[in-house]
Amino acid sequence: MLKRLKINRLSFFMKAVGLSLAAVMLLQVSACGSSGAKDSASSNVTVRIAALKGPTTIGLVNLIDDASNGSSDNNYEFTMYTAGSDIMAAMAEGSIDIGLVPANVACVMNNKVEGGVSIIDINTLGVLYCITGDENVKSISDLAGRTVFTTGQGSTPEYTIKYLLDQNNITDCSLEFKSEATEVAAQLAETPQSIAILPQPFATAACVQNSDLKTAFSLDDEWAKVNTDCRIVTGVTVVSNKFLSSNKEAVDTFIKAHETSAQAVSTDPDKTAYLVVEQGIIAKEPIAKKAIPMCNITCISGKDIEPTIAGYLKVLYDQDPKAVGGSLPDSSFYYRG
Repeated sequence: MLKRLKINRLSFFMKAVGLSLAAVMLLQVSACGSSGAKDSASSNVTVRIAALKGPTTIGLVNLIDDASNGSSDNNYEFTMYTAGSDIMAAMAEGSIDIGLVPANVACVMNNKVEGGVSIIDINTLGVLYCITGDENVKSISDLAGRTVFTTGQGSTPEYTIKYLLDQNNITDCSLEFKSEATEVAAQLAETPQSIAILPQPFATAACVQNSDLKTAFSLDDEWAKVNTDCRIVTGVTVVSNKFLSSNKEAVDTFIKAHETSAQAVSTDPDKTAYLVVEQGIIAKEPIAKKAIPMCNITCISGKDIEPTIAGYLKVLYDQDPKAVGGSLPDSSFYYRG
């Protein structure tokens, strides 16, 4: 656990001195009528949100800032983690209501969390890039016979890379997994001719810190060459169905706020870069400003969730059913509002 922010809205009280009881009641009614969403049922519950350090949380940082300033329409408590499995454990024990997790982890969570979970939005699309100092590497087909350093074993990066290798009939590429992106970056720093596949913002950071490195290609672009039916989906936002059943208004309010926050990534990139550094997601603003535009931050909700992600989950399932918890989710898995 890296950072925990607890944000609670201040309560506003009106005092009437020297007024009759009728006048006091009138003032109270007037105050209730003018407070809007902040006095709604959604503001009476604290929504506990678990965010994963990395691109999946970048679209959330503007909302975190609003909440810390007391300008959000919900009460929020944010906790940042470094592993999707930790978020899954927290939701399973009931200490988290909403989590931002890798796409396949959401499916596994549906079987692990009591009562299941629902996807309420897609927060990040493809973020994987091939980084190397080898000028001969320009596409996925150039990885034949090579060793590729990467992270994300057992998660979306591994399945995405293997799918692209299979689709290009590459059988002799060796994937060497590291537990942390920093380990991959260290390998590149020592041997720039090495080949690595890294997510943003680590891909940009590696290139900024070592002028011998370049971005050889985007896995999003390689995916589009072999699959026009769906896109890579990196991160989604899920809610426990137990919480959703009792707090639908608060969940709907969060989705709208998340969408606004994600839109601010492109409309106010300077502020977003500052907040991303403040939240400890990226170390320095210059790197953040370069990396964020390549992070594919989004907020896809409602009826658009299923057609955007279902095909990608089918790709993962076809590689290994365990990748999505043993079976593909049905339509009830996607919250439409």
